[in-house]
Amino acid sequence: CRMAAPGKVAAFRLPPLPTIGEIIKLFRLKAQKQLSQNFLLDLRLTDKIVRHAGNLKNAHVCEVGPGPGGITRSILSAGVEQLLLIEKDARFIPGLQLLSEAAPGKVHIVHGDILTYKMEKAFPKHLKKNWEDEPPGIHIIGNLPFSVSTPLIIKWLENVSKKDGPFIYGRTQMTLTFQKEVAERLTANPGGKQRSRLSVMSQHLCTVENCFVIPGEAFVPKPEVDVAVVHFTPLVQPKIEQPFELVEKVVRSVFQFRRKYCFRGIETLFPESGRLKRTEQLMMTANVDPTLRPFQLSMSQFRNLCNTYRKMCDEDSSLFVYNYREELKQKKARKLLKSTEETEEENEL
Repeated sequence: CRMAAPGKVAAFRLPPLPTIGEIIKLFRLKAQKQLSQNFLLDLRLTDKIVRHAGNLKNAHVCEVGPGPGGITRSILSAGVEQLLLIEKDARFIPGLQLLSEAAPGKVHIVHGDILTYKMEKAFPKHLKKNWEDEPPGIHIIGNLPFSVSTPLIIKWLENVSKKDGPFIYGRTQMTLTFQKEVAERLTANPGGKQRSRLSVMSQHLCTVENCFVIPGEAFVPKPEVDVAVVHFTPLVQPKIEQPFELVEKVVRSVFQFRRKYCFRGIETLFPESGRLKRTEQLMMTANVDPTLRPFQLSMSQFRNLCNTYRKMCDEDSSLFVYNYREELKQKKARKLLKSTEETEEENEL
């Protein structure tokens, strides 16, 4: 793509184009239910999503899953310098090429999967900023299919933690859509009903803002749930300064038994031999009340649990690789084998 001449910031306007509805008819596009696709046709709403992304003038933007191109038009109208479109569904490419031709030199289309696309090479090197600086002029925007939204945000949170992928350029901001319930989990405070693993993992790494809710009837086809727009800005300093895998393991274990006391989930961090003693040691050292429910734990309590668990792993290297579910599987397999052997003995008798 050609780079815009530096210093020249003229207001950009798209030439007259078919409406999104006309694009859908023209290319016979139909949302595929198995891919959880929903089209947003109202340009007032797509403009609103883009406004919540911040100032995009002269910015470099990656839009994930542009589909028929509703949000794409709003991004281009915001005066971006370069727009990278990553679309997995080949049916949408011809319609996006129309937009590319209407904005010469600004749009680059990639037919690929965002879960495997190498984001660390997506933008020019000169845009890189130090982590402590203000966020770079790079934004990720997307109306994500429900089926991909949660695994994708977990992947990007891991990238934030390791400062790689799209965050190799600095604290890249993201504005993404989620099912309303998922958005409520992402932003839930301690004690709230929606507090979950997703709440802790996202909030310990980012400032997470639930911007606004889009009613389901604004989409075609209408989903069974409303949709929320969520904005993420990575924190300069994570609230839990431990490796992503360790934090994820502790938080996942705590929320494994959501309705029970938190010590029940923490027990699953340790092998059956010595489990009770080690659980007591972890909770006492971390100064966490074992009778709290998982959703009641504060971020500082999760930090204490992670820091203490890290010390225990440093003392016993086999601890971190221990897998509770794997131990359960082996236990069931032994029981099944024993039962089979007993049945065979009875049959012989």
